[in-house]
Amino acid sequence: MPPFNTSHPSPVTFLLMGIPGLEHLHVWIGIPFCSMYVVAVVGNVSILAVVKAERSLHEPMFFFLCMLSVTDLVLSTSTLPRMLCLFWLGVYDIAFDVCLAQMFFIHSFTAMESGFFLAMAFDRYVAICHPLHHTTILTHARITIMSIIVVIRGVAFFSPHPILLKQLPYCRSRIIAHTYCEFMAVVKLACRDIGATKSYSLSMASIIGSCDAILIAVSYAFILRSVFRLPSREASFKALGTCGSHVCVILVFYSTAGFSIFTHRFGKNVPAHVHIFIANMYLLVPPFLNPIVYGVRTKKIREHIRECVQQLFMTKIS
Repeated sequence: MPPFNTSHPSPVTFLLMGIPGLEHLHVWIGIPFCSMYVVAVVGNVSILAVVKAERSLHEPMFFFLCMLSVTDLVLSTSTLPRMLCLFWLGVYDIAFDVCLAQMFFIHSFTAMESGFFLAMAFDRYVAICHPLHHTTILTHARITIMSIIVVIRGVAFFSPHPILLKQLPYCRSRIIAHTYCEFMAVVKLACRDIGATKSYSLSMASIIGSCDAILIAVSYAFILRSVFRLPSREASFKALGTCGSHVCVILVFYSTAGFSIFTHRFGKNVPAHVHIFIANMYLLVPPFLNPIVYGVRTKKIREHIRECVQQLFMTKIS
């Protein structure tokens, strides 16, 4: 794959390298990635179907869960199929406009994922700390407004990314040392000073991620304080188990995303394959874990899925 060195304002295609230094393992790496994608799609689609079919689940928690599921489906589908084509079929080239579209979906929906994590943490805070006012605080109108704000924030702050890259001239190698079109990996190929552009991207990602993470931490701190005050030890352990699984998923998302952001800014000595592998994790692991942690571990959803499976089994027998 020879590099392209001529200067063009808008290149026709880029070439995705994959994970540098691990090219010989691409086929094997693709197997767990594909497995996680299948689980993510089946799990998130199942949650959407169950919540839509069961009216008793039409509550704030499950509305936010549905929004998170849609975000996960878009986020994983915008990256995994193209990544598997690279790993298994050796399809390295990606059209410039397709690259920009993929970049927009990745960054904007990552911000939405962070926002819906925050919305769900706020819902749990109200449900546990102020249970008598839960329905009056989180009305359908307020849920809708919160969701619209999360979506608009993700679109507004990261729409400039593809627009900025569309304006840049490219005179260096067209090979992107990544498995997908990540903004920082693409902007490095421009032959114009991109210091301000990089600062904008890193600043937006850092501000949104850190603010959401801090507010989520505050919410769970209040939740844990209320949990430890519960009179029943069994209820306390149950609540701690639920909160613990939620916190683990959130930590995976923010730790891997934070590692990727700070590696671009400070981690010049971090090996490229380590950086890129971890950068894949925050796009793959949360969509894979969210249906399990927020769905299967939720009693109402678990019981409804069991009933559907039993009905399907009985129908086949009869």
